Amino acid sequence: MHLFSGQSSQSTPSATPNRSFSPAPNRSIQLGPSTIPRRPGLNQRTSSLSAASLASSTESLPSTARLTNGSSLKNELASSLAQDGSSPVDILRDILGPLRNEDLTDGTNDVHSDGRPTTLTEKVEFNGLSLREFANTAPQSTPLLLRAGLDIAIVQDFENEKDKFEDLHKSILACDEVLKSVETYLTSFQADLANVSAEIETLQNRSATLNNKLHNRKAVEKVLAPEVEALAIPAAVVRKISEGSVDEAWVKALDELERRSAAIDAKLKEDRDIRALQDVRPFIEDLSAKAVERIRDFVVAQIKSLRSPSINAQVIQHNSFLQYKNVFAFLAKRQPQLGQEISQAYINTMRWYYLSHFTRYKAALEKLSLHTIDQTESFASETTSTKGAKGVSRDPFSIGRRRDILQTPNYTAMPAYVAEDDKGTHYLEVPFRTFNLALVDNASAEYAFLTEFFSKQPYQTTNRNFNEIFQPALDLGFALTKQLTEASFDALGVLTCVRLNQHLAFELQRRKIPVVESYINGTNMLLWPRFQIIIDAHCESIRRATAALSGRPSGSALSLTASSSSAQSTTPHALTQRYANFLQGILALSSEAGDDEPVSNSVGRLRNEFEAFLTKLSKGIAEARKRERFLYNNYSLVCTIIAETEGKLADDVKGHYLEKRDGLAVAT
Repeated sequence: MHLFSGQSSQSTPSATPNRSFSPAPNRSIQLGPSTIPRRPGLNQRTSSLSAASLASSTESLPSTARLTNGSSLKNELASSLAQDGSSPVDILRDILGPLRNEDLTDGTNDVHSDGRPTTLTEKVEFNGLSLREFANTAPQSTPLLLRAGLDIAIVQDFENEKDKFEDLHKSILACDEVLKSVETYLTSFQADLANVSAEIETLQNRSATLNNKLHNRKAVEKVLAPEVEALAIPAAVVRKISEGSVDEAWVKALDELERRSAAIDAKLKEDRDIRALQDVRPFIEDLSAKAVERIRDFVVAQIKSLRSPSINAQVIQHNSFLQYKNVFAFLAKRQPQLGQEISQAYINTMRWYYLSHFTRYKAALEKLSLHTIDQTESFASETTSTKGAKGVSRDPFSIGRRRDILQTPNYTAMPAYVAEDDKGTHYLEVPFRTFNLALVDNASAEYAFLTEFFSKQPYQTTNRNFNEIFQPALDLGFALTKQLTEASFDALGVLTCVRLNQHLAFELQRRKIPVVESYINGTNMLLWPRFQIIIDAHCESIRRATAALSGRPSGSALSLTASSSSAQSTTPHALTQRYANFLQGILALSSEAGDDEPVSNSVGRLRNEFEAFLTKLSKGIAEARKRERFLYNNYSLVCTIIAETEGKLADDVKGHYLEKRDGLAVAT
């Protein structure tokens, strides 16, 4: 029986001299006693040595250990024996393990307990083959090394282990392929890493270059930024001016444009040859022309809105004009002719506005019911009526509560609808006051608007524009004053209108509205002459009454008394009562009058006529004592009535009549 009897009927593949199945690195191995590893004895659970195991053991040897010159294993063993003195049998024993003595002596046992053969059946001839080549030869050509009694379990064990070694071989091949792919990947990765490193280096160089450029640009920008900022027009400003609605933001954008335009003009005046200035100047001109066009449309639209019915001009002036006064100033500066045309359009519109509104207001005031005091109601008239319009009691010679109109703190004019629905009866100073209050209020508002909105215009131009706007309304005021006073003999009413006019003059001075001064003076020119005419009429009536007296103690000439017996009475005359009330009213209305007023002369003339009348009337009393008593009582009544009046003129008049009365008291 051969040693590899399990494969005796099968041929083994031919050995390949240079074949290696081990992935381990190739290392040169020299067989010798010191280099041949000592294989421990096989235990019972492992299979005995077979041809496959020998082949496997030879395959695991490195290719460098193989002899390529065709030397056999015998030569190798002989060479090893010559070196260390060991025989081939000893070497095989070292490989196969020592044999037990009982197996050598007893020929009955063919194998050891662990499966190894006890004896060799014949001498093994290697025929110049290496162990690997010898193991790979066909079993039928290999001499039997072991006895024929090898257990079949060894062969089966080899067959079982063969698949594992083949799987291991396949795994090693797969690992080789994976390692090759890994090697390829690592090689590619190394190349890519080198490229990335080169790119990083390039980027670092570019970054350093960009940093240098950025540093240089910042240094240049620090120097040029103010100049560029002064020359550049922001896109938001251009968009707002050309396309945005006219509001506060639009005004701010226009201010920014004007500021930058002024800066560019200043640089151009310096004769600095800057190309950017020449380039940006046409653009600014175009944008300014667009702004002028937008301003023109806006202002014209606001002027048209003033012509709407029941519109409040002051609201539009405050909300639509004054908030955009700089806008119109920009237009007037860029296009003076257009600004003049728009100003004239505003003037024409406001003249129509005030004229139409004050015309309607005057018509409403004309519907008020007024007391009528004509020339028939004079001092010496015996037909003086104390019943006014609609039977309302009145006294044309007494001031009464009429003075309160000067002391009221209410400066609000009577609305037109209230005047139209008013059913009361008033004196002439009521419509005069309410119309002139409205006139002064509107004139103040309009003048304040003109001076603020047209602030760039000269003072004379503003005054001329105001007069052009308001003169028709002022003429209506003159017409109303003339209408109220030209046919009236209400001296107290006319003098009250004078005082009201003076109060309005003081109010205009406080408001700093000098342009209405001509209207105040014109109104005074209407009132003072009328007041003198009425005083003259009263003086004339007293003179007529005085002329009618005979100056003798007879009752026939005393027509103001009902009988001659009453002429001898010492009670005050009826004319004295009228005169004292009238004088008290004039003095009350003249408490703050100056010496330059004509009222002082009027009071003096009226006083002279009254005293002349009393003197001639007293001569009709025959008894001297009664005559003096009569004069004393009349002067005493006058002093009593005017006792509470104040002012310089009142003091003079009171002193005069006190002197008259006291002189008569001493005489009596």
